[in-house]
Amino acid sequence: MSHENETKIDAVTVLTEQYKADLHAYKEREGLYLKTENQLKGTKQIVIEMSGTIRELKTQNDNFQAEIARLREEIQLLEMQIKK
Repeated sequence: MSHENETKIDAVTVLTEQYKADLHAYKEREGLYLKTENQLKGTKQIVIEMSGTIRELKTQNDNFQAEIARLREEIQLLEMQIKK
């Protein structure tokens, strides 16, 4: 085999090894991307669920506050009747 052919084979070997290394790095980045994407989707779902829960709790709190105000008024009326 001539020196020129050996040089070409060496160059192809180097390029092949570089391609394998680049492909491996790409697959690692792709795996990290997919992992991150899944985590973000999960986090988004948690935020959506928490937002709904917060709205429900706010509504309940408003209802309780209204009930407290109504009961306070009732207490005042009863206290006025007792004083008579």
